[in-house]
Formats: sequence, C-alpha cells, structure tokens
Amino acid sequence: MREQLATPHFVDAQPFDPGVSDPGRHEDERFYRASSLALIWWKFRRNRLAVVSAFVLLFFYAMVPFVEVIAPYGQSERNGDFLYAPPQPVHLFHDGEFVGPFVYPYSFTFNKETFTRDYVVDRTAPQRLRFFCQGSPYRFWGLVEMRFRLVCPPEGGTFFLMGTDRLGRDLLSRIIYGARISLVIGLVGIGVSFALGLFFGGVAGYLGGWVDSAIQRLIEILRSLPELPLWLALSAALPANWSPVAVFFGITIILGLLDWPGLARAVRSKLLALREEDFVKAAELMGASRTRIIARHLIPNFMSHLIASATLSIPSMILGETALSFLGLGLRPPVTSWGVLLNEAQNLAAVSLQPWLLWPIVPVVLVVLAFNFVGDGLRDAADPYHE
Repeated sequence: MREQLATPHFVDAQPFDPGVSDPGRHEDERFYRASSLALIWWKFRRNRLAVVSAFVLLFFYAMVPFVEVIAPYGQSERNGDFLYAPPQPVHLFHDGEFVGPFVYPYSFTFNKETFTRDYVVDRTAPQRLRFFCQGSPYRFWGLVEMRFRLVCPPEGGTFFLMGTDRLGRDLLSRIIYGARISLVIGLVGIGVSFALGLFFGGVAGYLGGWVDSAIQRLIEILRSLPELPLWLALSAALPANWSPVAVFFGITIILGLLDWPGLARAVRSKLLALREEDFVKAAELMGASRTRIIARHLIPNFMSHLIASATLSIPSMILGETALSFLGLGLRPPVTSWGVLLNEAQNLAAVSLQPWLLWPIVPVVLVVLAFNFVGDGLRDAADPYHE
C-alpha cells in the first residue's frame, strides 16, 4: 500500500479576531464604519484629473502669501531701457558646457522705420541667475522691510522670463502679484454669495408658504436681468476717487450679490426634501429653534454638495473680475490683477508686435479649468449614487 503523506497541521494559540484573520471582512468593516468625509475623500482621489487639479490650485494659493519673495522684481519696478523687451528664456548649457540656470543679455537698436526697439541677444556672455538672494527692497505684507527673494536677475543684468510691458515692468512679476488679487477675490466673493444663498435658501426651504414665494420671485427677478450689463452698470457706479482697497471690496460685493440666487435655489430644494425627515421632527419635538434646526441639522446634511457648488462658483467670480478689469470698469492701476494686465493687451497692434502681453491669460485658464475639474470630482464624490 502506498504510504499516505501526513498533512501538516498548525494550531494558532492566539484568540480569534475576525477583523484580522479575514482581510476582506476587515476592509468591509473599514468601509462601513468610515465617516462621510472619508468616503468622499476615497472616491475623490480615484479621479486623477481632479487630484492633479487640486495640487495645481494648492500651488497657486500657497504662492499668494509670498508673492513678494517669489517675484524677481517689484510690482511697479520699472526698467526704462527695456520697454517691450521680449522674453528671456533660461538656459543650462553654453557651448556644450553645463553652466547652470542663466540668461543671455540684451542689446537694442531703435528702428526708425517702425519706431520700435529691435532687441538682439548677445550669446557670447551668459549671465547666471541668483537664487535665495538679496534683491530690490519691498515691504513684506506691507509691514516688514525685506530684500530676500527666491530668484534675482544676474549682477548687472536682467531677467525677463515673460518679457516686459510698455513701461519696462517685468510681466512675470506682475502676474505673480496679480494672483493675490484675482485668487482672493474669488474666495471673498463666494463667501458673500454663500452667506446670502444659505440664508435666503434656508429660510425659503424650511418655512415655505408666502416667505418661499416672495424669495422665489426675488430670485427670478435677479436671474432675469442680463448679468454682464448689470455688472458693468454697478461697477461704473463705484466712485472714481475710491482707494484701490475700497474698489476691491466693492467689486467683491458686487460679484457676491449677483451670484447667490443659484445657490439659494439649490439650498431650498435640499431643505424641502430634508425637512420632512424623522430627525427634523425629533428636533422640533425637543424644542429646537428654527435657526438651530437649519444650521445644526439640515445644512450639515448636504454640506458636501455645498462645497462642490462653491468650487464650481469660484471660477465665475475670477472670470467676472477679469472681465470687468479688462473692460476698464473693475480694478484700476496701481492695483495689479490678471484682468488689469489683460487690459493692457487690448491694442491689437501692440499684441501683434508684443504677443507676450497675452501671458496673463494662461494662469486664468489654468485656474478656471482646475476649479472646474476639482468641482466635478467633488460633486461626483459627494453623490451617494455615483460609482
């Protein structure tokens, strides 16, 4: 007879733990016990385009507090010898040898036929850029006198990565400074819009009746007005003698006042569906006030949808400020925003000769697309029926 091989047998002396011994069940338990925010994050990070867009936005907004340090030049620093200078690309190798980040210097001659400056690049004398250096002085946040910069032009040279404008100001530095205004105005504007939308939408959805009807008629009136002409009319009504800060807050409030009706309707529809739920009835029987029920029980139940809605609304704020400033009815110099920079590119003749003046449109497109991709990702992640 053939000998039967003994099957090895092992007995674990440790107590039985189903969460550890069954990995699949452990994952199920982790899924079922996760909070709503954790579920939203797990679904959001599966959308690679939304995650990449979120990092792009994080980069732009992380840059906002340190624009003075990042920009090679000051916001209004002029270089009179380099009017409408073309971009200076950064090079690493010179004559086949690694030199490091450097630029080639400019020289120009005045063209008497076209009345423009013809710039010639001198490729015989590379000039190395300076990093973590002492540049032109500035006041950090308007408080502390500093000279430290992330990158500086070469000693005795220039560094115009995106060229200069009609006054010889570095366009890259002005785009970096303009990011502070254009990005912040979107956040402040959505704050005003959210406050109004949550208030009117919450009151209309929870109380109903004649209050709901009155708010709905107000929303319909506001939405029936043409948006861009209304923006232009309200912006033109701002006094011309206001300070740049006052104009900034004026534009922000205008954008917020005109953007809240859509959010109010979304909040109203959600509250109409949630106010009949058992937890709302329980809160009413326990004597909770209407304000507490709306703020503590109803709105938090669809806060994820509100976050997605805000993410999709911020681009309209940025585009609104850009459009108003481009038309000369928004922010005005000496304030620098992306719209103000694009205002200088209205002359088609100048753009045909100096196409680098259109560089400010690039960050506008990037930020608007990033916000839309992140908003789509958050909306899909917050939808419990979306796989």
